[in-house]
Amino acid sequence: MAAAIVDTGPLVAFFDRAEQHHHWVAARIEELDAPLLVCEPVLAETMYLLARHSRAHDALLDLLQNGALSVAFQIDENIAALRKLLQKYRDTPMSLADACIVRMTEIYDRHAVLTLDSDFLVYRKHGRASLALIHPTGQ
Repeated sequence: MAAAIVDTGPLVAFFDRAEQHHHWVAARIEELDAPLLVCEPVLAETMYLLARHSRAHDALLDLLQNGALSVAFQIDENIAALRKLLQKYRDTPMSLADACIVRMTEIYDRHAVLTLDSDFLVYRKHGRASLALIHPTGQ
C-alpha cells in the first residue's frame, strides 16, 4: 500500500462512471492507504465539475466526514511557496490547485500524486525533483 495526494481528475472520475478513467481510478484508490490527502482548491474544482451529479457531492462530503479523504493543507501557511510555484510555472499555466498539490509533495515527501493531469510530469518539488506519480501512463 502507498500514501497519496489526490488531484481533481481522479476524484471526478471516481464519482462519474461515464468518465474514461473511472475503472482505473477506482482500482488505484483500492490500492492506496487512507486517508488520501487533498487541498481545498481540489475539493472546489471537484464539486464544480460534478455539479450535474448531485449525489456525488454528498458522497464526496461523506469521504471527508469518514476520514477516507483528509484536507491536509493550509493555503495561508504556504503563501510564499505558492507564489514562487505560480510564478515559476506561469507559462504552463499552473492552477492554484496544482500549486497546492506540488507544495503538498514537498511537505508530505513520501506521498505520490494520484492524477490524470500530464502537467505533473513537468512540475518539480523543491525546484528540481520530479514528483512521484500515480498516472495512467505509468509515469
